[in-house]
Amino acid sequence: MEQVTQFAPFLLMFAVIYFFMIRPQQKRAKSEKEFESSLKVGDKIVTKSGLHGRVAELAETTVIIETMSGKLKMERSAISMEMSAALAKK
Repeated sequence: MEQVTQFAPFLLMFAVIYFFMIRPQQKRAKSEKEFESSLKVGDKIVTKSGLHGRVAELAETTVIIETMSGKLKMERSAISMEMSAALAKK
């Protein structure tokens, strides 16, 4: 019984770390993955570096976007979910 009470603070710390750090990060990664897979041609997007454009073509892991200066090929993961959602609301 004494050993259980010795490890209780460690178990409590792990539970707190899991629910406040690990789990939210996993949920965020899942929602970003769903966002990347839901992209379609014609969507207005903003990249994580701040470039604005419209999806012209889609491949498995890459996307070609049209910007005012031409077309750019980039990874789907370079598209910002939050900034693109804010752009879509405007």
